Amino acid sequence: MKKWIISIGVAIFILITGCADTKDNTEEAAINSTDSSVKALSILDEETEKIDVTMYNQDKEEVGTAVIRPVYTGVKITLEASDLPGGEHGFHIHENGICEAPDFESAGSHFNPTDSKHGFEHPEGPHAGDLPNINVDKDGNVFKDALAKMVTLEKGQENSLLKEGGTALVIHSGADDYKSQPSGDAGERIACGVISE
Repeated sequence: MKKWIISIGVAIFILITGCADTKDNTEEAAINSTDSSVKALSILDEETEKIDVTMYNQDKEEVGTAVIRPVYTGVKITLEASDLPGGEHGFHIHENGICEAPDFESAGSHFNPTDSKHGFEHPEGPHAGDLPNINVDKDGNVFKDALAKMVTLEKGQENSLLKEGGTALVIHSGADDYKSQPSGDAGERIACGVISE
């Protein structure tokens, strides 16, 4: 009986040690991978926190929230909003953390620290701030997870969303065609939220 208990203990120890090695190897591979010329990977630690962004429409009314969390391949943006026009809309990160209604031009251009062209379909793109379009249902609601691989929440980095002055999330009136310059022919800016600490 005693030998049986010792055998089980040794097996559990080996299993735990093997899992820990696999996790370490996976994290090391993620950290050492290079997908772009800009540092795109955020190192996760206990001090890293999510960023909550409140989205406002052109009438300065709150229409939703976005939660930005660091992941090993950039940041994950979870958007939940309502009272928007139905259909497909461009969704981008802009370079200035200023959302002055009604046109939100204060948010500036797309966040583009690498001076790339706009669009996932452009051979010299995309901008770091380019995101997939969102689809708003007929009742004006949207829930969307988007992965931004070329940005980070790590302060001091060229591609940090938490640069001095912050950045902004913007929803446009039309769909981004992923190739037209400089912003995908996505129409006017209908909602905006500041990304800052």
